[in-house]
Amino acid sequence: MTTIDYHTGGEPFRIATSGVPEIRGATVRDRREYARNSRTVDAVRRFVCHEPRGHSDMYGCFPVPPDDDGAHLGVLFWHKDGFSTACGHGTIALGAWAVESGLVPAAPDGTTDVVIDVPSGRVTARVACRGGVIESVTFVSVASYVLGRDVPVRTARGTVLVDVAYGGAIYASVPAKAFGLTVSAEHHDALIAAGREVKNALADSEVARHPSDDRLSGIYGTILYDDLGDTDLGGVGGNPHQRNVTIFADGEVDRSPCGSGTAARVALLAADGRLGPVHGSHEAGSGRVLRHDSIVGSTFTARVAGTTEVEGRPAVLPEVEGMAYRTGEHRFTLDPRDPVGRGFLLR
Repeated sequence: MTTIDYHTGGEPFRIATSGVPEIRGATVRDRREYARNSRTVDAVRRFVCHEPRGHSDMYGCFPVPPDDDGAHLGVLFWHKDGFSTACGHGTIALGAWAVESGLVPAAPDGTTDVVIDVPSGRVTARVACRGGVIESVTFVSVASYVLGRDVPVRTARGTVLVDVAYGGAIYASVPAKAFGLTVSAEHHDALIAAGREVKNALADSEVARHPSDDRLSGIYGTILYDDLGDTDLGGVGGNPHQRNVTIFADGEVDRSPCGSGTAARVALLAADGRLGPVHGSHEAGSGRVLRHDSIVGSTFTARVAGTTEVEGRPAVLPEVEGMAYRTGEHRFTLDPRDPVGRGFLLR
């Protein structure tokens, strides 16, 4: 099995380029359901994601055909516990890979759109190049919206109030200070415990249900964040600055600021009036910008590119900018005599 690996903001992204069995389905969303229920496909996920080739915080994807000719490719995202519905950091990496590999031809100067079908819908990786070198990639998300506000959750550290929003996956957001913590590496274990508690407490709640497609239901992750106030950017004040860590799957830690999680944060901040067009201005690019830092110090920036309505709810169209870098190419093998070679997890 061969892969090309990237990282986006420190978060790994392993793209399988050969060795994946057929994944059936008429759409990418259908293929995700097939993969989740196929022992053969899931065995390949474990083989390339788990130890000894991966680890408990590994992330990656299986490229698949798109839903129609309107997209360049489709993709199934995976992590240590299964297949997710969305992945913004992975979309950024896929944009870089598609251009660098020649899958999508790109002008040496300017922006090229790589259109990707993912289980939550159609997204775009907007790849900006100068002199034939990629400078940044902007993840254009599916419509994102608020599902719940101030939802009480009982934890070992007391009851906390949680906001819930959809950004391609459903995320619970809670200030780290509600647990007496800050988003820092020294609190790594406590942040994982807090994230797990919130996710498990909301697992069967109404706010964990997608309004129209139950295949997209479930709290995917908990975003614990520090609000660092507002900053001035390009002469425009009031730009929110936050630091976050997303605990997803079963205690997996996102090293990046989390792309689809950032989209969910954009929906919440827009509903609060902290993101969106500057008052009285209708010029392109006049909106406020979120600076979203990660637990390892990497940064995404995000803004509201437009507004819409989904399932009777007001929604925003987030754009999240970051960068992905190639870290290696791999050819993985399995010795049939190897008793643990098919994959295992220590944590």
